[in-house]
Amino acid sequence: MRAIVSYGVAGAIVIAGALWLGSGVFVAGGNGPGHGEKPIVSFFSKDAEGAETTHHVAEGAVDPALTIAERVAESSGASAPAQSVRTETYAMQAMPVEVPLRGRTKAKNVTTITPETSGVVTAVNVTKGQTVKAGDIICTLEEGTRAAAVAQAEAALAQAQTNADSNRALREKGLAANNTGIVAEAALRQAQTAFDQAKQEFDRAKVTTKVAGVVQDPVATVGSVLSPGQPCATVVELDPMLFVANVPEARIARAELGLAASVETVTGQKVEGKVSYIASLADEATRSFPVEIEIPNANGKVLSGVTATATVTMGTVPAHLLPQSVLTLNDEGTLGVRSVKDGVVEFYPVTIISDSREGVWVTGLPPTVDVITMGQEYVVPGQKVNATNVTGKPESVEAEAAAEGVHS
Repeated sequence: MRAIVSYGVAGAIVIAGALWLGSGVFVAGGNGPGHGEKPIVSFFSKDAEGAETTHHVAEGAVDPALTIAERVAESSGASAPAQSVRTETYAMQAMPVEVPLRGRTKAKNVTTITPETSGVVTAVNVTKGQTVKAGDIICTLEEGTRAAAVAQAEAALAQAQTNADSNRALREKGLAANNTGIVAEAALRQAQTAFDQAKQEFDRAKVTTKVAGVVQDPVATVGSVLSPGQPCATVVELDPMLFVANVPEARIARAELGLAASVETVTGQKVEGKVSYIASLADEATRSFPVEIEIPNANGKVLSGVTATATVTMGTVPAHLLPQSVLTLNDEGTLGVRSVKDGVVEFYPVTIISDSREGVWVTGLPPTVDVITMGQEYVVPGQKVNATNVTGKPESVEAEAAAEGVHS
């Protein structure tokens, strides 16, 4: 009984298979007629399979054999609407060439105030950190015999002047020979010289500064004995202040005196200055050239020896300032931007030469170019597009235009 049932089931399967083979159609994926069916002969004949799979794509379907770029290009044909993109016009402008430098501030002058004569310090007229002007007295030495020498020279000068006046009167009356006047005038000049020297030596007891600045160590103490060359005090000239750094030899050719520079210290102070010195001899170790930037410091807020950075403007070069978002890559991985010219997409390779808060500075573009700012990733070079240029439009107009595009 079991054998009869088994033979019956096998026979039914054979009959069903014969009927399916007789129909000549294979339905793939469970789709109905016209959607995925294949001739069964294609499974047994290579010629039939090739003929069937040469390019059998249903009307309106996307050919899976095409690349994304080919699909986009195919969709841009006359039968399909043009892709919409947004562009903005960018013109070439002068990009400032800025060279960053790292260095430190330095006082323009550090002057040691020394006496021109010897003596004991009787008074110190300044303290450390005090601001002084040119001509201020720093310290005073004992007068000693200087005052007496001045008084004696002054009396001798007065006597010589009286003798010269008397001799002149006698010569005018004919009571003295003319050659006596030469002797009297010589004596007067000698007395004047002696007085000037005595007065100068007396004034040297008051040690003054020839420069303005801030008093620093070392400062003499009362009772100490000073001689010429020994410091009474040190005055640091803070206005103007200097920024000192080294320029690499590769950029020294563009360095010039008077170039504008912006200096910022680690303490947050910012000040503008100009290049005041460029060394003619490179540093042997670094092959760089020392430079100095002079910056105003009337209030004395910028101190000497503070780490700082400077940005020196060394001229300009023509370039385009673009937002970083418009940069893209082509199929070869080249960095550039996509633009629109006469309704057709173009790709321009660019080179980034500087980065700033406002955007990136690039070269490689025409003087004026309509850069695609929205939709650049969905178009390819040579494709016709519907471009809307938003250059100069206020945000409200742009928003309205975008809204209309969405509704359409």
